[in-house]
Amino acid sequence: MFSTSFECRRSERQPNPAVLFGRRVATDPVPGARALILAGGEGSRLRSLTRELTGDDRPKQFATIVGGTSLLEQTRRRSALLIPERRTQIVLTRSHEPYYRTIVEEATRTTFLIQPSNRGTAAAVLYGLLRAARCETDGPVVILPSDHWISDDRAFMSHVAAALGVVDAHAEALVLLGLSPTRAEPQYGWIDPAEPVFGWWPELRRVRNFVEKPARELAAALHARGLLWNSFVVVGRISRLLLLLAVAVPDLVDAFLPAWKAFGTAVEPEAVERVYTRIPSVDLSRDVLAREPEMLTVLSVTGMLWEDLGDPARVRAARREAAFAEGERRRPPLEGRPA
Repeated sequence: MFSTSFECRRSERQPNPAVLFGRRVATDPVPGARALILAGGEGSRLRSLTRELTGDDRPKQFATIVGGTSLLEQTRRRSALLIPERRTQIVLTRSHEPYYRTIVEEATRTTFLIQPSNRGTAAAVLYGLLRAARCETDGPVVILPSDHWISDDRAFMSHVAAALGVVDAHAEALVLLGLSPTRAEPQYGWIDPAEPVFGWWPELRRVRNFVEKPARELAAALHARGLLWNSFVVVGRISRLLLLLAVAVPDLVDAFLPAWKAFGTAVEPEAVERVYTRIPSVDLSRDVLAREPEMLTVLSVTGMLWEDLGDPARVRAARREAAFAEGERRRPPLEGRPA
C-alpha cells in the first residue's frame, strides 16, 4: 500500500503559500519543470458543435469555441506562464494531422509526440513521461488537458506554481488540482478531500476518494458537502508519476517498456506503433487516479471560473461566464462610474 504519508517537520523546506500565491508567481518560469499537454482526444461528444463552428470534423482542442483562439492554443499560452516552450511536450494523434500541421511547423521549440492512435489519456501520459525520462533522470511535470476553459490563466497557474512548490519540497508528493464548484454538475468528476497534509495549510489535503459523474441528486449532495471538481491537472515528479501508473495499470507500463530504448531515435515511430497495436484504451481519471487515491493530494483552486468543455451545455455555460468576466473587466472603477 502506498500513501501520502510525508509529514512536514520544521527542519524540512516548506512551500510557503503566502509566497506561492503572490502576484509574481504566474509570470516567473519554474526552473526544471516540464509541461505535458494532452491533445490527442477525439472530442466526439462535442463533434456536432465543432462541425457547426468550423465546417469540418476537427476535435474540440483544435477549434475556437470560447475566446479568440483554439483550446489548445489557450492551453499552450497558459502553460507558458510558468514553463518555457522548450520544456513542453504536446501529445497528439496521427489522424488529426490536418488540424495540427501548422502548429507543428510553427512551434520550433516544442516537442510533439505523435500517437499512432488514441488509446486514452493514461497511455498519452505514460508515453510523455517515458519520453521525458529518456532525456533526464527526474524532475517535476505538470499534466494539462487541452479542452478546458479558464477565466483567469494567471490565477490558475499561480495554483500550479503552488503545487510545484509542494513537489519541490516533498519529492514523493503528487498534487491534483481541485476546483471549488459553482453548481451541482453531474457530468464532472468529483474529489472528496480528507484531512490537511500540513496543519498550517488547509487548502492542501489528502484524497479520500473520487466520484465520477454522479447522478443529479448525488451531485447536489456532493456540492453541499464541499467536494471539489476534478480538473485532471496533476503535478508530480516523473519518477513518482511513473510509480503511480505502475501501481494502477502495470500491464500498460509493461506494454511500453519494449519501446524504451527507441525513444528519441529514428526508429521511435515504428516502436510506438507496435505498442499501440497491443494496448487497450485506458483512462487516467477512472483507471489510474480513482484506483490509487491514497497516493494523491488535492489542492483547492479558488478565484476563477472553470469548465471542462465536454458537451454543448458546458460550452454555453463557459460562454456566459466568459462574457460576464469580460464585461466586469471593461467596467470602470467605482469612482469613475456615473451616479
